[in-house]
Amino acid sequence: MTTENVELTTEEVLRRDIPWETYMTTKLITGTGLQLLRRYDKKAESYKAQLLDDDGPGYVRIFVTILRDIFKEETVEYVLALIDEMLTANPKRARLFHDESLADEDTYEPFLRLLWKGNWFIQEKSCKILSLTVSARSKVQNGADANGDASSSKKKITTIDDVLAGVVEWLCAQLKKPTHPTRSIPSTINCLSTLLKEPVVRSSFVRADGVKLLVPLISPASTQQSIQLLYETCLCVWLLSYYEPAIEYLATSRALPRLIEVVKGSTKEKVVRVVILTLRNLLSKGTFSAHMVDLGVLQIVQSLKAQAWSDEDLLDALNQLEQGLKENIKMLSSFDKYKQEVLLGHLDWSPMHKDPIFWRENINNFEENDFQILRVLITILDTSSDARTLAVACYDLSQFIQCHSAGRIIVNDLKAKERVMRLLNHENAEVTKNALLCIQRLFLGAKYASFLQA
Repeated sequence: MTTENVELTTEEVLRRDIPWETYMTTKLITGTGLQLLRRYDKKAESYKAQLLDDDGPGYVRIFVTILRDIFKEETVEYVLALIDEMLTANPKRARLFHDESLADEDTYEPFLRLLWKGNWFIQEKSCKILSLTVSARSKVQNGADANGDASSSKKKITTIDDVLAGVVEWLCAQLKKPTHPTRSIPSTINCLSTLLKEPVVRSSFVRADGVKLLVPLISPASTQQSIQLLYETCLCVWLLSYYEPAIEYLATSRALPRLIEVVKGSTKEKVVRVVILTLRNLLSKGTFSAHMVDLGVLQIVQSLKAQAWSDEDLLDALNQLEQGLKENIKMLSSFDKYKQEVLLGHLDWSPMHKDPIFWRENINNFEENDFQILRVLITILDTSSDARTLAVACYDLSQFIQCHSAGRIIVNDLKAKERVMRLLNHENAEVTKNALLCIQRLFLGAKYASFLQA
């Protein structure tokens, strides 16, 4: 892909003089087309608006015809700039591309082709125009998509599926390897935030492995430009949070901790709103609720609730998120959840480990199946290489010693002392700290060890 003319602006392009008469002489445009162009080109915006109100589909037809039949770069750029100007002034004009009078006109094809053929100005404008026109179509039109994709049409017309597949392919290519150093990513995310409202685009984007390309862009922002990019990125994630296959991708990425970092550091209401709405959607999905609890989302939500927000949707979502997280904390403190975590062999500082109520209410449950869970916990000290898991296992053993009436005797009988002793020399400070606590409780008893820790 070429990157010539990367800094061209619509205003600069529209200052050009295009020799429309020459194109009529060479029969690339008709006499009627020339009349329309003469009437429209270089006129005041209010006058152009009146012309579009009177015969918008006629102007769309001549613009599309030029882009289909004329390949001179300056002219292609000029017509794209005219369409961009028209849609920027009134985005509802995108509906003109789907007028019944254009049923046999392939209004998508030129823009889809130019996505891959042109310089950056041409690519960016083509993508923007496609995004707006695709979104403006009637979703069902006599059993067929808009743009004349009817079975009765005699000539091959680009289908909506062709368009959406082509656009998603181009957008993912831009996220992987941007054509323009500063414009590719913002333009791509802007188009995605419009197109991901389409179920078929969500599906294509996930299949193209697009979700993992979005995640690195979820990052706290400071400048106005980067805040807008962050907002539109989070808007994309929010749209994807309604689509199950995308949620599976989000669950295996760093999307959640990144969203939480953003909401902790953002003061922009629209950014906070879209992140909180996303978290609310994800709360009931898979293990997201447990991760949110671990990452302290409840405290963040309670802090946000104390601030003055004007958006009712945001306030409702904060209340729902708070209620849901509180319910999940109760559920996460159950012994069944604890057993599942231990048996999986991967421990983290989830709330139950340091919850005195959990230990007081569940200490006798450790006796089940001849102290099965306690035995697994001790085995983890030998088998795990994960520092966090080792630290939590040592802490839990120390809690068992402290809370069970025969804790010291049982742990000693299960030969845990030697294994914990070895961890006193571990390179990780969190491991050595909790190994030391466990040894103190083994040797000194709960009362004295707690005194030393105070």
